Amino acid sequence: MGGTFNPIHNGHLALAKEFSRRLSLDTVIFIPTKRPTHKQTLQLASARHRFAMCRLAAEPLGYQVSDLEIRRKSDSYTVLTLFQLKQKFPKDAFYLLMGEDMFLTLLQWKEPEEIFSLATLCVSPRSEGLEGMRRLHRHAEELENMGARSMVLDIPYLPVSSTEIRGAVQQGCGLEHLVPPAVAAYISQHHLYQEPL
Repeated sequence: MGGTFNPIHNGHLALAKEFSRRLSLDTVIFIPTKRPTHKQTLQLASARHRFAMCRLAAEPLGYQVSDLEIRRKSDSYTVLTLFQLKQKFPKDAFYLLMGEDMFLTLLQWKEPEEIFSLATLCVSPRSEGLEGMRRLHRHAEELENMGARSMVLDIPYLPVSSTEIRGAVQQGCGLEHLVPPAVAAYISQHHLYQEPL
């Protein structure tokens, strides 16, 4: 499960837990990117801080956190990460976990057809009601015509976003219901996201 994780939050963790349970995954690996190539983020915490917050959130749940993309000297691309993981674990099957927004933009990513050959795409809607599921199934069919293997799961959406968390920090609001306590403490201790939005 890759992402900016700026910061990681309860929505990311809920998604990972439910995918892991439903797919009987051996493990989940969170991979924070060094810098996002697909979006501009004004309040981007350093890769070191985002990696540390991922560890605080994920490791108590038995998940792994990798600095593979942070250590890469070039830009971080999912296709490169999957290729490296496949080289390291050639006998393993990989499942790329993501939310609706990422899934719908996959064709804009670097070498999407290579991604399709390296991992099964796993997605859940970020919207309530049937329309989100219909939209994802339509896109899955389009991608499958290009060789992708997709699994669309109706996992209940937890309405939390990193943007909301950064705003809450700005307003001096508590983060208890948004991130694990250890992540909230880390954000406070290191004075993250306190600069103006």
